[in-house]
Amino acid sequence: MKLVRFGPKGQERPGLVDDNGTIRDASSLVADFSPETVSFELIETLRKADLSKLPEVPGDTRIGSPLSRIGHFLAVGLNFADHAAETGAAIPSEPLIFSKAPSCLNGPNDDIIQPRGSVKLDYEVELAVVIGKRCDYVSEADALSHVLGYALCNDVSERDYQKERGGQWLKGKSAPTFGPLGPWIVTADEIPDPQALEMFLNLNDERSQTGNTDTMIFSVAKVISYLSEFMALEPGDVITTGTPPGVGAGKKPPVFLEVGDRLHLGIEKLGEQRSRIVARDQA
Repeated sequence: MKLVRFGPKGQERPGLVDDNGTIRDASSLVADFSPETVSFELIETLRKADLSKLPEVPGDTRIGSPLSRIGHFLAVGLNFADHAAETGAAIPSEPLIFSKAPSCLNGPNDDIIQPRGSVKLDYEVELAVVIGKRCDYVSEADALSHVLGYALCNDVSERDYQKERGGQWLKGKSAPTFGPLGPWIVTADEIPDPQALEMFLNLNDERSQTGNTDTMIFSVAKVISYLSEFMALEPGDVITTGTPPGVGAGKKPPVFLEVGDRLHLGIEKLGEQRSRIVARDQA
């Protein structure tokens, strides 16, 4: 099952994608997809719905983030060995955890805004995990049973803010629009193995990133279990799990995003995103 939100910014409605790829308006079944509503009980209710009786959504309708908002927006750094190598970093012995501000959440095809003073804007195609059940000291063996679903994420980063402005990664990861998510959440039953998904990102129609989640240093299950040692994860929390090599900062010389650049990224079974970079005063 695919959970999607559609409509103008600030007026999105919840929807489901039927077997033909048509979005159906599910607002008669749930008010919205948010931390207050997403749960395994909701998924069971939605599964029983006859999608053919739900209104069709026109194909040219804007798709928003699949969650109206999120609680924790957590991320794993340097979780692909070849990405760590391209940045000159050592392979972590434990998951390297940081946060993105929940306010950076963005639609999958919406513009990405270059912040004022930005000089090292970068991209990262990543697999995101949406939590569906509270995790508190969950074992690695049981961790995936707490996953509501998976989504495509672009962990947009400003490397100057991240690495050269006092060492706080949060500052380089959190500007408005730095968290494109979606186009939808694919429920966990449709992704039996999250460690076997192809990933790609194109910059201006040229391939920049190619990878597979099977090369993660720390698996999705390990990351969830690890995080649950330090905090309780709640329904609607999002964890984005790291990026393969090919980021702009890793190129020689580095290639950072500029206004007008176009991004096209995707993960097998999870859909694709297309966005462009705009200046703050253009947004």
